[in-house]
Amino acid sequence: MNDKVLRKQLVSLLEGENAHISFEKAVADLPAHLRGVKPANLPYSIWQLIEHIRITQWDILEFSTNASHQSPNWPDQYWPSKDGPASEQVWQASLSQIKKDKQAFIALLNDTGKDLFEAFSYGEGQNLLREALLIADHTSYHTGQIIIARRLLGNWQS
Repeated sequence: MNDKVLRKQLVSLLEGENAHISFEKAVADLPAHLRGVKPANLPYSIWQLIEHIRITQWDILEFSTNASHQSPNWPDQYWPSKDGPASEQVWQASLSQIKKDKQAFIALLNDTGKDLFEAFSYGEGQNLLREALLIADHTSYHTGQIIIARRLLGNWQS
């Protein structure tokens, strides 16, 4: 398999919009008053989904680059306790961190000195390819939930 082609496809997968809308578009222009609202019959708000994506992506990035990284406790430390962000600044910081960490992971993928298939010297056989697929899968799953929540809150047009 052509390593360069695989890396390009993984970056495309992480950036979204192949088979679904991107995370960035899913959260764009969400009114502040809806960020912490839990739609009827859903156990989470859009804020909680965004923070969960941020925490999980950060954890995967750290795991992929730091052998001594200790993951948060599951599930409590992967989900925020509050339904909504404390401020606009907190909201924007979360979105910025998601973008920054995604770009850092993409930089790992674009580093041809890193073997996509080689198991990390720690963990249980994970490798960079597996972690890239995990981020993409996890983020796209929760991006779909964000869109569903926005629809239920009457704030999505497609």
